[in-house]
Amino acid sequence: MKTKYVIGLLAVFLLITALLAAGYQISYRHVMERQAAAAEKEAATESIAAEGEAVKEKKGEEDGYWISYLQGYVTVYLSDRTTIYEMTDILLTDLPEEVQQEIAAGKYISTTEELYAFLENYSS
Repeated sequence: MKTKYVIGLLAVFLLITALLAAGYQISYRHVMERQAAAAEKEAATESIAAEGEAVKEKKGEEDGYWISYLQGYVTVYLSDRTTIYEMTDILLTDLPEEVQQEIAAGKYISTTEELYAFLENYSS
């Protein structure tokens, strides 16, 4: 009789694990699709200048970026604070305490150059 309970509990555990894994995969795909859509939208706003440089619309650069965290990782949002601009592999816990507090409160960065300088400074 005890083996039936053990087998039942094991089956329930495996079912719960499979459901959690499926939920994680679905949420990850959703985030990645949103990020890809944002990247496509940004790529559509580029134009070629006379010198051959890619020039972005001024509107996107003037709005700035917000740095926050999602699932323990540093994430960059557009100025609306809901659209993900870039997900990084920088763990929030790997940063100095002061920077962790700034990011937890939402750190605003006005230009793309400042954003990438900040990210480069704290990436491993």
